[in-house]
Amino acid sequence: MSSLNPKHIIAVSAYVTNENGEALLVKTHWRSDTWEPPGGQVEEGEPLDKAVCREVLEETGIVISPIGITGVYYNATKHILSIVFKAKYVDGEIKIQAEEIKEAKFVKLNEDNIDNYITRPHMNSRTIDSIRATSFIPYETWDVDPYNLLGRLEDK
Repeated sequence: MSSLNPKHIIAVSAYVTNENGEALLVKTHWRSDTWEPPGGQVEEGEPLDKAVCREVLEETGIVISPIGITGVYYNATKHILSIVFKAKYVDGEIKIQAEEIKEAKFVKLNEDNIDNYITRPHMNSRTIDSIRATSFIPYETWDVDPYNLLGRLEDK
């Protein structure tokens, strides 16, 4: 076994729906063959729930509120651990603010039409998991010196 410290990227994304039940999707310049839920890399020391809110806001101008985690996924080729949240729309209008985003829009997304939007199989399965999710796994953020619970998302 290697004595080197493992190096992984942690990423977050959000399946966001608005009051009409439409899902927020983005198309990036380097993956313009598919739509996908907005998200990106977590910064060092950043809580996951804060990171997903920041990424969605930076990419789309939309303010969200995470509801819970719908899945955890690993890309073995690129060493990316991806955490997917379900979130609700809070405020804002779509304004593309990040240079990596080509387009963003809300669409009526379901299992029957998902292949028309999300063409990459790993993004497709993550999104279907989010569509189907009726319960969530708990997520907590802690300071541990001294112990202080900073936030908790739990199934309610």
